Amino acid sequence: MFDIDQEQRRGAAYEAARGRYNTTTELIADAQKRLGDQRWDYIAGGTESEASLKRNRMGIDSLALRPRVMRNVLNTDTSREFLGRRQRLPLFLAPVGGLHTICDGGAALPARAAREFGVDFMQSSVTEPGMQEVSAEAGDHWLFQLYVFGDFNWIRDYMLRSIDLGVKGFCVTVDSDHYSRRERNLIRHLDARADNPRGRGDPKWRQQFDWDVFDKMRQVSDIPLMLKGIMRPEDAELCTQHGVDVVYISNHGGRQLDHGLGSIEVLPEIVEAVAGRARVVIDGGFLRGTDILKALILGADMVALGKLQAIAVGAAGEAGVHRMLEILEEEISIDMKLLGVNKLDDLDASYLTNAQPTEAPSVFSTFPLLRYWGMREKGEL
Repeated sequence: MFDIDQEQRRGAAYEAARGRYNTTTELIADAQKRLGDQRWDYIAGGTESEASLKRNRMGIDSLALRPRVMRNVLNTDTSREFLGRRQRLPLFLAPVGGLHTICDGGAALPARAAREFGVDFMQSSVTEPGMQEVSAEAGDHWLFQLYVFGDFNWIRDYMLRSIDLGVKGFCVTVDSDHYSRRERNLIRHLDARADNPRGRGDPKWRQQFDWDVFDKMRQVSDIPLMLKGIMRPEDAELCTQHGVDVVYISNHGGRQLDHGLGSIEVLPEIVEAVAGRARVVIDGGFLRGTDILKALILGADMVALGKLQAIAVGAAGEAGVHRMLEILEEEISIDMKLLGVNKLDDLDASYLTNAQPTEAPSVFSTFPLLRYWGMREKGEL
């Protein structure tokens, strides 16, 4: 039943977010202030020395854009087709297992914001609420990601249930054969999975997941299948041989294997290996419109946003996510005009070159104004 009062409250929250947040910097500052150290570490942290996390950012910051001028950019179009549907932006919201710990309502809030805005939302199997509620909020923009905690029949059951609920793409994470050593939690003697039964299970099933199991999955349905955690061209090639529809490049945001390469650093060789036989998506440190355009120039079809999504939820819930997407849309549209293109497909390798980063790499090195924002909040400016 349509609830007029609820819709009015949501509309008011959206307007309040537009009035409060002009930049992503402000969303980050609010999220950090509101969430407290433990939940903030979940969003901002990585594994062990956090080298993979930093390399995500360093890889993006080590690329510079090369614009064209006098190109007539009156009709800029930021949309892109993905899995047979037009998306308002060349991105989707990545699976984040701990959304329910960041805000009341959990994954239902960004799912609804994604649908309202016009981009896909990928639900993690270890977040709350469950598939039925989140799929209803996401509507035609619902994707689902699975951590393997059971045998093939267990996986098949998840596939069939998600298909019944209208899923547009089904993803399995393959870089998590063992839960990593996240030292921010270990120092606090915390187990982030302790209060989440969805996130606990015998790791042997993930460790046994191989191409034989995937081939059985491929026979269940023709629903688009994705594998998340691909970081080498050899595995990307195997993806194409086994009928993977979407090769999902990811190092888990630097939260699994440490001292790996940044996601964007392996993008060109994986795009070359795939050679158009599957779609390629990527996540890992993407926080600005220019970040997203760099990935598209290097051959990605879409960019997935995990950290930025969690920040927006932590700052202002559903309205924060919608406002984050609006800011990104403005950034991407302006950046396209300044690059001299009207369509995303007009971008090619000539628009990008290697360059020295202007900031030391860190999780938020692309937001240097954060330090000044913090000083202002403390009355030091």
